Amino acid sequence: MNKKRILIIDDEPGITLMVKLMLEQTGEYEVREENRSTEGLNAAREFKPDLVILDVMMPDLDGGDVAAQLKEDRQLKGTPIVYLTAALLPGEAEANGGMIGGHPAIPKPVSEEVLIAVIQKNLE
Repeated sequence: MNKKRILIIDDEPGITLMVKLMLEQTGEYEVREENRSTEGLNAAREFKPDLVILDVMMPDLDGGDVAAQLKEDRQLKGTPIVYLTAALLPGEAEANGGMIGGHPAIPKPVSEEVLIAVIQKNLE
């Protein structure tokens, strides 16, 4: 079985660890976590993820800046990005069509079922 590579970039180590454990227990994903946005960009270039889960509000570079830099990178520009953020309330997610800056967005906290469904949809 070929595991999909998921990179999580969030400044909260508890969030990245929780998401990593959720995804790895399925046996379908290889997960790397980064807690600094600048390191997340380097990790993306090295790890070459199939999908990036990205927080919106972070020190250094915010999620929009990270997403823009990923789009500018020749090797990463087609990598799907999913925002996982506390900046979005559940009702707001539906009101915006579930999108922030053209990327799917899901509010924190997230259930395993919702997270995996969004990941699978965006890996298709």
